[in-house]
Amino acid sequence: MTDPIADYLTRVRNAIRAGHRVVEIPASNIKKEITKILFDQGYILNYKFEEGENPQGIIKIALKYDGDNTSAIKDLQRVSRPGLRQYAGYKDMPRVLNGLGIAIVSTSQGVMTNKEAKNRKIGGEVLCYVY
Repeated sequence: MTDPIADYLTRVRNAIRAGHRVVEIPASNIKKEITKILFDQGYILNYKFEEGENPQGIIKIALKYDGDNTSAIKDLQRVSRPGLRQYAGYKDMPRVLNGLGIAIVSTSQGVMTNKEAKNRKIGGEVLCYVY
């Protein structure tokens, strides 16, 4: 697999479209950080890190739906790819849907949202957009 983050986003996107309540994803440190951000921002209901067959373990994500089975996540878009990295300074941090969505950024101080990176005045690689 050349892009594990794209695989993570695709698994979540496919689970939402299929109407699943829980999705299991092979874990890695960056996937765990992205999951924590999605939980903190209110896009997922809950998550759990479990040890499994593979050394890293598994991430179980409980997806969030409202009363009429509409997901809290409308779309997940991968921005930076292995063949085309996308970096942004803190002054050029992207706004997603005029501030209604978030961009997840990998910085020298860890993985965080675009708003947090801008407040700390650090730039980094824009991993994905969530709205």
